[in-house]
Amino acid sequence: MTNQVALDQLKVMLVAKLNLKAITADQITDDHALFGPEGLGLDSVDALELVLAIESEYGIQIQDEEVGREAFASVRVLCDFLNQRLAAGNQGGQAAAG
Repeated sequence: MTNQVALDQLKVMLVAKLNLKAITADQITDDHALFGPEGLGLDSVDALELVLAIESEYGIQIQDEEVGREAFASVRVLCDFLNQRLAAGNQGGQAAAG
């Protein structure tokens, strides 16, 4: 049994966990950038909240900052990243818990 993260599910989680007030899940496009003024406008505090939400919701740890940067490029990229981790049993990224 493979759990998959749906784009719509991820958008709802982003709005709820990050307390986004200026946008609804329905307004977020699949290719919406997470950071920057043309995207959702997340900042470093939001990034930390997002990592914690991902760990809580999906049991996936993101410990490598470079992996996190790549995974947080857009909603679709994050969704693909989460689904790859879930499919692989979250094998990568749990070593060297600090």
